[in-house]
Parts: sequence; C-alpha cells; structure tokens
Amino acid sequence: MKIDRVEIRKIFLPYLKPFITSGWTEDGNCGIIIRIDMDGLTGWGEAPVGKGPFYNEETTGTAWSVMKEILIPLLLKNDFTVDSMPEEVNDIYSRVRGNKIAVSGLEFAAWDLLGKIKKASLSRMLGGTRKKIEAGVSIGIQENIPALLNSVEDYLAEGYRRIKIKIKPNWDIEPVKEIRKNWENILLQVDANSAYELDDAKYLSGLDEYNLLLIEQPLAHDDLYEHSVLQKNIKTPVCLDESITSTLHAKSAIAMKACRVINIKPSRVGGLLAAREIHNISEKNNIPVWCGGMLETGIGRAFNVALASLPNFKLPGDISANKRYFQNDIVQNPFELNTGGTLNVPDEPGSGAVIDEKFLEKITLEKLVFFQN
Repeated sequence: MKIDRVEIRKIFLPYLKPFITSGWTEDGNCGIIIRIDMDGLTGWGEAPVGKGPFYNEETTGTAWSVMKEILIPLLLKNDFTVDSMPEEVNDIYSRVRGNKIAVSGLEFAAWDLLGKIKKASLSRMLGGTRKKIEAGVSIGIQENIPALLNSVEDYLAEGYRRIKIKIKPNWDIEPVKEIRKNWENILLQVDANSAYELDDAKYLSGLDEYNLLLIEQPLAHDDLYEHSVLQKNIKTPVCLDESITSTLHAKSAIAMKACRVINIKPSRVGGLLAAREIHNISEKNNIPVWCGGMLETGIGRAFNVALASLPNFKLPGDISANKRYFQNDIVQNPFELNTGGTLNVPDEPGSGAVIDEKFLEKITLEKLVFFQN
C-alpha cells in the first residue's frame, strides 16, 4: 500500500510561562505537526523541535526543510506492508544521517496509523505492561529561591511524584539545599543541560549529600568519556540525555560506565523503534530508564506515555499533565494527573490523541500538503 497524503504544519503554541534552562529559554512550542493519510485513516505525529539549535542541532527550520525536500518524498514513493509499516519507515530513513527529531515525527505518525488499522493501542504494540505511569515534573531556572520553593510546593500539592530542577553554575547546590530543608524525602533530581566541565567534578560532588535520584547531563552534550570519569568521582548517579542519540551510544555509555541511568526521549533517538531498543539494552544491563519530555503538545505527549508503559521505565518521567505547560492544547483529550501522581495510558487504537483540528488550524503558522503522484 502507498500513503495517499502527507501534511506538515509549523505551529506556535505558547507556554503558560517561559521555560528557562542553563543555556536557553523557550516561550512556546515551535514544533512541526505531521499528518499521514492512507486508505481512509489518519496518523498524527509531532517533531518537537525548537526555534534555535540549543538542545541539539535541529530547529523548526531545519526539520521543515529536510521533511519537505528529503523525508516526505522518500515516504511517498515507497510501498508499505501494513503490519510492518514503522519498521519499513525506519528502513527508508536508515541512510539519513542526523535529523532524528524530524525522522521521529514521521515514524510516530506511522505508528499511530498502524494502531488505527490494527485497532490496537500504541502501548500494546510496543509491549507496554502498565495502565498508569508515574508522572514527574521539570522546573526551569527560577528568579530566586523563594520562587523555586513556591513552585516545588505547588507541584507537590498537585500530586507529582518526582521533582526535577534545572541547574547551572551559581544555581545548583544552594537551591538543592533549600529544597531538602523543606522536603527531606521527596524524589529529587537535577538537570544541568551540559552546563559544567570535568574540572567541576569536585564541586559537583557537593551534591552527593542531598540524596538525589540523579544528575542529568552535567557535561558536554556529545560526551561519553568524561562522564565516565565524572561518575567515578561522584556518588550521585549520572544520567545521560543529550549524549544518547542512538542504540550504539547507549551500548557505549553502558560499556564505559558513563552513567547509571538513561533518559530516553523517543524524538531524540529517531523514533519509538530505537527508543524501545535502548530500553531493552538498558534492561539487560540493569540500567534503569525514564522517559524525558521535550515540552510536547498532546500529540507527542501520547507517544511518551505509551513508551513509558514499558517495564524498565523504573523512574517517574518528565511527562506531566498537559495543563502544566498550555492553557489550551491541540488535543480534545489532554492527560490529567490522577490522585497519586499518575497518568492513564491510553488504550484506544493508535496513540489515543484526539486532535482539535479547529484549534490546530488557529495556531498553524505554515502548512504544506504532499500527495501521492
């Protein structure tokens, strides 16, 4: 079978407030929404790229360009065996270097379409074992300690099971210390987004006394070796995020003992097939994983929730309720936090996301439609 139609949209969906990290600030979702139509059914995907190349090298502009010029033409000229459509999409793009987020958005749409064809949920197709997943929340860098403590208090009151705060030099040990003064036993972790160097190892060891779940990506975004050295010199588990861009990187990081935890973001690694393989590799090596977020809309969030239902996702992920980021989302069935700090895993066919197409049209900045010749 051939795909009949592919549609891509640049959107801007503002956040409730800017999200500030050690290296950049995001004021809204600038991703690309993908729609694939085949045989009367529709699959939806999301490429959660940002305006600038700060988390990784991809941006809204680069993803748009590579989808338009390379990825979608490749997709439209191929025939697909329905039951193995995501695998075949993956094979088509195996020659494409980099551009993982752009590729993942199209692979997501193929998974959603396959689920609707087979009348199977995404979680079930991936091998998920949970009906609910534990939800954590990520807090950007705040203007001062009191503002941070207020945010932590609010999210704990909502029921989130784990708190993550962004850190950077001069905003690290002190905020952690103040949180621990107020909440001695909460699950707490920190994320540096590559803000430190190996020479800071002794300083970072000062975090060891605060019983953190992990420190996420403290060193360079593309490094494995120096993280392996750092892990030997601090007690806090190192978690790799940006450094894990493929199954090969995951295998290498584990072999080098560069980390004790891995954050899997399916968009970062090129899609759900790669994400599931990294999950399986980590499970075999007794490395717990958790699902990171990229401030997705309800479309991308549904893929993260389904992935996090797999058995080795041992830690709460950055998959909060939709209202954490958006006043209005582009789905009619946003995720809501249950009592006890969990999210329900959809059991509807495909990802489970129901699109509000009128609102999607309202926030669309640019749209392109491609048809089968």
